[in-house]
Amino acid sequence: MIHEITTTPAQKDGVLIQIEHLTKVYQLGEVDVHALRGVSVNVLRGEFVAIMGASGSGKSTFMNILGCLDKPSKGNYFLEGIDVSKLTRDELAAIRNLKIGFVFQGFNLLSRTSALENVELPLFYCSISNKLRKSKGMAALDRVGLGDRVHHYPNQLSGGQQQRVAIARALVNDPSIILADEPTGNLDSRTSVEVMGIFQELNNNGITVILVTHEPDVAQFAKRHIVFRDGKIKSDKFNLSPKVASEVLKELPMIDEEEAA
Repeated sequence: MIHEITTTPAQKDGVLIQIEHLTKVYQLGEVDVHALRGVSVNVLRGEFVAIMGASGSGKSTFMNILGCLDKPSKGNYFLEGIDVSKLTRDELAAIRNLKIGFVFQGFNLLSRTSALENVELPLFYCSISNKLRKSKGMAALDRVGLGDRVHHYPNQLSGGQQQRVAIARALVNDPSIILADEPTGNLDSRTSVEVMGIFQELNNNGITVILVTHEPDVAQFAKRHIVFRDGKIKSDKFNLSPKVASEVLKELPMIDEEEAA
């Protein structure tokens, strides 16, 4: 018997993301460009997944759909049991704000606002008091080691510190998942290790992290590697110690080797 990691896990409670036969086709003039070709995969709650692949492989399209920034042409995407592939634009915006934290390569901080104000931004769409908003923002900055930089502006912070502010902003709404798109792309090697260490620590505390990267050294911080090629998943492997891998595999369904062949 072998484990199949791209089908629906038997224990539904452990599944955070369920992707079924996802297809995305873009029309460029009279030409159809197939970015995704029937992708099916699950992500369990608490996983740390690296999405890899060459330019044009489909990984960015896949992440855009995961982040509810785009909708598939066909197929289903369930996030915590909600079929978000069928939601309206306003409903998708609500899902993005409540359930997904984004971290981008370019930090995407507002230059004329402090670190705390940048972190608080997602909370302005929530009906909470100013006091609670500030408290949650401070807590998020403390979590990434910037509790003493709350009043600093982006131009007063190093690249690594700016990315920490971006991570704090992603955390402030207590999302179900953090999506990071090349989060170390603008950082030097030493700072990249520090930032990835933060993601690793957050994941060790139970937060689900999915990141896109083309750097193998960055991907090594993840516990699972999914590689895309030509709009399909080329490989899906765990990067775990034998003990941890055995625990994760208990949550996954089993298929007969003869059937798999």
